[in-house]
Amino acid sequence: MRAWATYVTGVREAADAESAAYRRSVTSATVDRQMIVVLVTVAICLTLNNFLAANRDAAWLVTLLDRIGLSGPSSRLASATTTSDHAELNRLVFWGAVQVAGYVVLPVVVIACVFRERLRDYGLLISGIGRHVRPYVVLLICSLPALVAVSYTSAFQERYPFLDLVPGVGLWPDMWMWWGVYAAQFVALEFFFRGFFLHGLKRRFGWGAIFVMVVPYNMLHYGKPMAEALAAIVGGCVLGTLSLKTRSIWWGAALHVAIAGSMDVLALWHKGIVF
Repeated sequence: MRAWATYVTGVREAADAESAAYRRSVTSATVDRQMIVVLVTVAICLTLNNFLAANRDAAWLVTLLDRIGLSGPSSRLASATTTSDHAELNRLVFWGAVQVAGYVVLPVVVIACVFRERLRDYGLLISGIGRHVRPYVVLLICSLPALVAVSYTSAFQERYPFLDLVPGVGLWPDMWMWWGVYAAQFVALEFFFRGFFLHGLKRRFGWGAIFVMVVPYNMLHYGKPMAEALAAIVGGCVLGTLSLKTRSIWWGAALHVAIAGSMDVLALWHKGIVF
């Protein structure tokens, strides 16, 4: 009951009160304008990420570089992602770079140049977040048994890790390089959904902004195993609630990275590559 009051009832009341106070202090047109800008920005970013990172194919960028006269970089990019000995890794790095840029660049421009507000007010607060680590540790501990159980399914083992390794091949350097890019992608994703999207809508919807955010977040998981897609609904709501309470995405990003890393390690274990 105490946890429910702290992380559900208390968060709902605080978010709704903050939303009501803000809506009383400005015109309805101002509130609606910000809501529209956030939602349109989210739609643009998700569309760009979907098409520009599709199939981890850099062909569109190769063509673009050719057309603007940068044939050297174009040729090197084409070779790196198609014929190189590390082509699979390079395609994943390309995918990760597009995802990070898509989740970060336009939202930062909107916050700084359109809203003229501080980035830290959109989930990037650092000061004082140490006292909030406990619920994230509890969530990680509670998640691990479920991850182990799901890791025995064929859908999981066929999906992870994204970078294929064969027994006898070490994790360094390719897998560690990929994990670095993968982690950066999760930080960017958390900023986008639990930072820009959620905190950008909380003034209009209060606590309800969590559930607006969860719908497209869940849809990102449609190409993954169904259990993971269903878990994303719960995870999105929990991480959204914690982001509203702490005003920070950093522990949520750390939790996301830890879970994703655990999934890869479990998949590598089943393939006989680690342990």
